[in-house]
Amino acid sequence: MTHSLQQAPAMGRDDYKSLTARRFGLALSGIALVCAAAVADLLIGPSFLNVFDVLAALVGLDGAGDPMTIVIVHDIRLPMTLTGLIVGASLGIGGALMQTILGNPLASPYTLGFSAAAGLGASIAILTGFSLGALSAFGVPLAAFITASLAALLVLGLAWQRGMSAEVMVLAGIATLFLFQSLQSLVQYMAAPEILQEIVFWVFGSLLKADWTSVKVSGSVLVLGALLIIPDLWRLTALRLGDARAASLGVKVKPLRLRIFAIVALLTAGAVSFVGTIGFIGLVAPHIARMLVGEDQRLLLPLSGAAGAGIMIGASIASKLIAPGAIVPIGIVTAIIGVPFLFGLILKQRRAYW
Repeated sequence: MTHSLQQAPAMGRDDYKSLTARRFGLALSGIALVCAAAVADLLIGPSFLNVFDVLAALVGLDGAGDPMTIVIVHDIRLPMTLTGLIVGASLGIGGALMQTILGNPLASPYTLGFSAAAGLGASIAILTGFSLGALSAFGVPLAAFITASLAALLVLGLAWQRGMSAEVMVLAGIATLFLFQSLQSLVQYMAAPEILQEIVFWVFGSLLKADWTSVKVSGSVLVLGALLIIPDLWRLTALRLGDARAASLGVKVKPLRLRIFAIVALLTAGAVSFVGTIGFIGLVAPHIARMLVGEDQRLLLPLSGAAGAGIMIGASIASKLIAPGAIVPIGIVTAIIGVPFLFGLILKQRRAYW
């Protein structure tokens, strides 16, 4: 049971409406900031382009701007930015869901091994040259998707044997994380130097692999996951009161935990299969959203997605500015951003938000 839910004072209907309206305004403001950051991300890149030409290419003004600028914006920058938004939103929502169903502030798709499993699948595909013939571009993403799904099935199988309790799922996830990380290290040890370089670059995480295919596939997975979550929003809010109280309100806790866990696995696999391992977003974004709007899942999940997308786009911008003319792998930047935030969270001891 959370501190904020335990200590919340009784309030009248008007106070509740005012609080909800204020939180809704914060959520809309966060989404607007993310949109502004996305535009800024489009304007920044290794190719030093004129701002007006980029904006003209973006809105599709005929005869405006240089044809090369139009190609760079539509075929390179726009898919990278949209993929970043989708991946960040998927991981942010996935992290909020994991923390809700497990009652653990450290739960996230990364800490429970899904991302490490995706990295193993991609590493094996790169090492073996796995290909799908005419659909060769899908070889590595498909392998990453499959192994991330296998990791989820492993955690679910272990938890199922012990009644789907939150504690068992956390322990099973941590064990899965170390298992797949060690197997990934083994694959890297066996790889030739040139193959190892490609594997390491994928594991670092990068939007350079993004294209319109990744936008369509990852975007479709995000939309599907969001639609599957909507019917359970009030049940998830009730679950933050604790298993016993949620059950007294008519929530079937174990089936809910199983269903949401499967959705998180789907969101994570769809997010990281194209761009590589991305850490900390699923851990940090939900805490930012929770500080702003509390535990109401109707607002927490959208704002967690917006916070995740914002962190991802901020990391994308930073990756381009750190070394002008080159792009630092975004997975490194998200870790640099995430670690200080967690240190601050620990030092301030802001338990009221958890």
